[in-house]
Amino acid sequence: MSKKLKQMLAAYGLVLPSFLTVMLVVAWPILTAIKTSFTDPDTGGFTFDNYKYFFETPRELTNILFTLGIVFLTVALAIVLAYLLALYLRFVKSKVSRLIGNLYLLPRFVPSMVAVYAMITVIRDSGLLNRISQLFGGNFKPGMMYHASGLVTMNLWFNIPFAALMITAGLGAIPDSMIESARDVGASKLRVLRSMILPLSMKDVVIAATFVFMSNVGSFTTPYLMGGNYPKMLGIVLFDQFNKYLRYERAAAMSFIIFLICSVSAGVYIYTNLREKEWEK
Repeated sequence: MSKKLKQMLAAYGLVLPSFLTVMLVVAWPILTAIKTSFTDPDTGGFTFDNYKYFFETPRELTNILFTLGIVFLTVALAIVLAYLLALYLRFVKSKVSRLIGNLYLLPRFVPSMVAVYAMITVIRDSGLLNRISQLFGGNFKPGMMYHASGLVTMNLWFNIPFAALMITAGLGAIPDSMIESARDVGASKLRVLRSMILPLSMKDVVIAATFVFMSNVGSFTTPYLMGGNYPKMLGIVLFDQFNKYLRYERAAAMSFIIFLICSVSAGVYIYTNLREKEWEK
């Protein structure tokens, strides 16, 4: 046996345990769920009925569209606000910016259950905002509980710090000398932002958007505690099919639908990383 072949076998031997672990804990459950999603619960035969149920039943189709609407709105608002925050933290040198830079990641360390309950005590119709308004003779009721606005607000609380962290890292890679040179030749701040900063940071913006998208498509805690009975986020639909209705085949179909939706975002992430500095051209 040649030395090269021995080295190759040794390399495969080192990789094999990790590969088998991934196949056991990731690939095998996914393949099993896909197989179950195409299984008729009565006959055990092959069927598309579990998928047809979600796309042909108006109630379930509304749940899918509602989830996508919430997710896209969350992504749009989170990325815009996170980008503005990242610009402030990167280019404004002040005590306030340094203080915000030290504190803006704190929400990431608060357990999601604790954060949601804390938000509920503030935005519910009998919560903190309502009590403050009563001190001034009012009776302000936000109406955000069991409503899309409450879900989006809570999603932003979780996702803005995360997106800002990724975008700030990208902005930090832009040399100050490049920006100062552009300013020295007469470029306005808006021109520098549009022609230099935004193109150079676009890759990080896209990557942050993909992560925010994937983290919200199948979210459960926030929709379970703050969402209404109808329409529902897909994480709650999956939970109901599995635990309430005991329709395991439909639950498997819904899990694969969520997987496919996230795969689109994952594809964008992979494509963005494979492009060789196209954002900088």
